[in-house]
Amino acid sequence: MNFGTRRVQIEGAADLATVQAALDRGGYALGDRRTRLAGVGEVAAVERIDGVLAVTATDDGLEVRHVDAPAVLAALRAVLPVHANLETEADPEAARLARELEAWRRRLWLAAPLSALLMVAAMTSWLPAPWRGGVAQLLLTVPVLFLAGAPFLRGALAAVRRGRADMDVLVALGTLAAFGYSAWQVAVGGDELYFETSAMIVTLVVLGRWLEARARRATGDAVGRLARLEPETADLLRSDGATETIPLGRLLVGDVVLVKPGATVPADGRVRDGTSAVDESLLTGESVPVAKTEGDELTGGTTNGRGALEVEVTAVGDATVLRRIVGWVRSAQAGKAPVARLADRVAAVFVPVVLVVAAVTFLAWWLVVGDATGGLVSAVAVLLVACPCALGLATPTAIVVGTGRGARAGILIKGGEVLERAARTREVVFDKTGTLTVGRPEVVALHAHDGDTDALLALVAAVERRSEHPLADAIVRHADARGLDLEACADFAAMPGRGAAGRVSGRSVRVGNAPWIAEDGLDADALLRAAEHAAPGATPVLIAIDGAPAGWLALADAPREEAAAVVSALGRQGLAVRMLSGDTPSAAEVVARELGIAHVEAALRPEAKAERLEALADVAMVGDGVNDAPALVKADVGIAVGGATDVASAAAGIALVRDDLRGVPDALALSRRTLATIRQNLFWAFAYNTLAIPLAAVGWLHPMIAAGAMALSSVSVLANSLRLRHVPLGPGTFSDA
Repeated sequence: MNFGTRRVQIEGAADLATVQAALDRGGYALGDRRTRLAGVGEVAAVERIDGVLAVTATDDGLEVRHVDAPAVLAALRAVLPVHANLETEADPEAARLARELEAWRRRLWLAAPLSALLMVAAMTSWLPAPWRGGVAQLLLTVPVLFLAGAPFLRGALAAVRRGRADMDVLVALGTLAAFGYSAWQVAVGGDELYFETSAMIVTLVVLGRWLEARARRATGDAVGRLARLEPETADLLRSDGATETIPLGRLLVGDVVLVKPGATVPADGRVRDGTSAVDESLLTGESVPVAKTEGDELTGGTTNGRGALEVEVTAVGDATVLRRIVGWVRSAQAGKAPVARLADRVAAVFVPVVLVVAAVTFLAWWLVVGDATGGLVSAVAVLLVACPCALGLATPTAIVVGTGRGARAGILIKGGEVLERAARTREVVFDKTGTLTVGRPEVVALHAHDGDTDALLALVAAVERRSEHPLADAIVRHADARGLDLEACADFAAMPGRGAAGRVSGRSVRVGNAPWIAEDGLDADALLRAAEHAAPGATPVLIAIDGAPAGWLALADAPREEAAAVVSALGRQGLAVRMLSGDTPSAAEVVARELGIAHVEAALRPEAKAERLEALADVAMVGDGVNDAPALVKADVGIAVGGATDVASAAAGIALVRDDLRGVPDALALSRRTLATIRQNLFWAFAYNTLAIPLAAVGWLHPMIAAGAMALSSVSVLANSLRLRHVPLGPGTFSDA
């Protein structure tokens, strides 16, 4: 269970009734959800569904309050007629939190004026005598304690029933002790009344819970925003060309939807027709809209630009990228960091120790000092100021905000343990091909004997356009990038493993390796030496025109545009950088030298990479999440780059949604900031209690001040965690925190 996210993670198989019974024994209830069933009138059939809490008939169907569990939603869908619609809350957690916030607000509005009246009655003579009397004060305190304070009393009772003592027990003991002593004084005709103390304690704690709920809504905002990206409906294109607006839940793989300008893409799909620019910023952190045309992939939850798109649906429901990201982030936020174990161990014994300290405080004041009343007041202050609310919130709130901030920037951190290991990283290991490089050959150098490189490239690309070789594709792309017009190629011939030849504009063109060019009786070695000297580590392609040497091209898997800046940023963070590659030593060394990486190992098979990583400590491995899976698992932290969300959940601890290495230094910097925030929270929670409990025990801390300080301590921890929302992340940031 995670107090910060109010979520429980279940391992193994259990039906809903078993889970609910286990939570009931622990004093917890399952969160509810509101769903509307249009076109359904059979209340009894819906009420029989396991997990349905209440059913209300409406003019066009049923309003259902039910347990927020996938199995219950599936059962509700099963009772729907074909023509009926199901509409449920897009973000049930946000809706529950809004209801909780409203409930605390109502309690505060009840408690605050009555407590203020009690304070006036106890401290001044402004009120008429009957209102200042003990009976009147008792009657004013009852609704504050037993209505506004009901959640604390119920929580304390549940804790006692399960044989545990928690923060609700401390609040309940403190307020009931002050109320009970005062009620006894009224009964015997005494005048030592502490009704205002009991009422103000409840009011201050309720105020703290209201502020805490507001802050918790802010901590979960990142995941809530992701969840709310999914629209409720989709415009389905029918076979007759007309569109029909249907609930998102009825959308199927293979359906074609119309995404209008400015609309949200309803599900993952592929553009079938149309051109537009799509804003993916809320999902990936990339602020520049991405151009989309026929055949391009779209992600549900992104926002279409000015053009209309016809999109064939390729994934719906939990199979979409957005749902997987939300599920992964929520799973991460439910986990605990190893640093939290200290807080868990302390919290396990903290409350019983506090009860003992409160009892000793009362006895010492009564038996040693001779002031039982002062002992009661001091004991109540000890109970209140020691409430470990801040201790319980210190770790989960920081993890929730930190991982949520990462998710908004396209950095998915698997959990608290991964986050802590990432924060302790001292060395970053990169794969080369597809990670530090673009993953496909590019023309990196071109030489023409006559100096006209465009004319030479146009002839070569005209021949290579007929070839299926990967190097040929790179040459044609390079010609297209330079805007060259390519003539037709006649008499094309491809020689596997050697090259290609053809006639372009009446000229004989031969392109390939040295043996192939040498067959014309040419000095291919001279061309080869020139190419290798100009582009060491690259693959040379030699060119002969009309039986004479004409020039050469060099092709290589070029480094990513941002790779050098990323390596530099990691260095500024004090991290060593290493490259492990399966490529040839010469190719790996050229890339490493260009990027400023000093430690390089090449010609390594995947299992050899994994063995190298086992020998390193506090290391993060960055790869593409497919062929690097063994290494990603063996590293202390695996970071999968660019759209690797499918494999990253199994092999890597961190996945970057964007195909951009700039997320690596940001992810590590965010991890360090989050861990630092957790430590700050724990320090202040421990320091606060260590300092405050002795002050309360010796009578220097009034219970009302103790209650206010306890409430504010929780809010301060939340506020400190919320600072993580403003950690600068994204392209060009490279936080050095």
